[in-house]
Amino acid sequence: MAITPELIAQLGVIGFTFFMLLNSAAVLVYMERKVAGFIQQRYGPYLVGPKGLLQPLADIVKLMFKEELRPKAADSILFYAAPILSATAAFAAFAVVPWGADTDFFGLLERPIHLAAADVNVGLLVIFAITSMGVYGIVLAGWSSNSKYSLLGGLRSSAQMISYEISYGLSFAAVIMLAGSLSLRDIVDQQAGYWFGVIPKWYLFLQPFGFLFFLIAGIAETNRAPFDFPEAEQELVAGYHTEYSSMSFALFFLAEYVNMVTVSAVATDLFLGGWHGPFPLPAGFEWIWFLVKVFALLFFYIWMRWTLPRYRYDQLMEFGWKWLLPAATLNLLITAGIVIYFGF
Repeated sequence: MAITPELIAQLGVIGFTFFMLLNSAAVLVYMERKVAGFIQQRYGPYLVGPKGLLQPLADIVKLMFKEELRPKAADSILFYAAPILSATAAFAAFAVVPWGADTDFFGLLERPIHLAAADVNVGLLVIFAITSMGVYGIVLAGWSSNSKYSLLGGLRSSAQMISYEISYGLSFAAVIMLAGSLSLRDIVDQQAGYWFGVIPKWYLFLQPFGFLFFLIAGIAETNRAPFDFPEAEQELVAGYHTEYSSMSFALFFLAEYVNMVTVSAVATDLFLGGWHGPFPLPAGFEWIWFLVKVFALLFFYIWMRWTLPRYRYDQLMEFGWKWLLPAATLNLLITAGIVIYFGF
């Protein structure tokens, strides 16, 4: 394969995407601690660096130099493979998410390139498949640790994933019916423009309930409050990562925050028009709208954690099977009827 400027630029986009994901965990940790401090009327990080901005860096250095501990009775191979699997699945899922319009970098390239690590015409199917695999890392961590608390956390995670994965997929399917494509880029392109010259053609306005179901299932899939049962501190110490320390613990932490970014980015592409904003930006800067929407959804993630209490485990299961799944199925059937009747 000949090395062309387009190939070099695409490799640069892939590297930039990975770099930003890698740093997103540090940024989100700082953001979460600051938002939590604001909600609880305290300062949050403020000593390390200006306004505490270097606190995530201090945390990373601390984790790098901490001793890596492993329980004597743990499975040595699976114990260390579990966090690697979780982090790998988290990064791989984001690979097919487009985060900007095709660009030639202001005329520097002969043809535009995609602002995504990979452009796949079945991107939604890839995301659904890879995110489903992420739970294996948590289950393996719980089992291989040979700890009752860790095992309970792993079992909870698998049950939670099975309970909410179907509703998660049904919210996908409703948008796929409207767009007629599994490609995230095609779905975003169909949300360009305005209704009546004012209202953006976002699927949020056609699928408000689908968006709500997607957010609820996405929060449950990423084990965030109020659905953070796999690591419920009051009940399971720290759940599936109770026995982990140093960089193994950091990988689980990284995977959780990257999964939050992935869910927010997919929600932005599916329901919020991707890089299409309420008003257009200059060519080459459309990705700013994408970042603003993802940031807003991530703030919502954090706000939820420090606002709502955790449900009981039986309430989690009852809500997933008796309420969310029937509602998501009904939403899909109504969408199918509208698509057939009006010929979308």
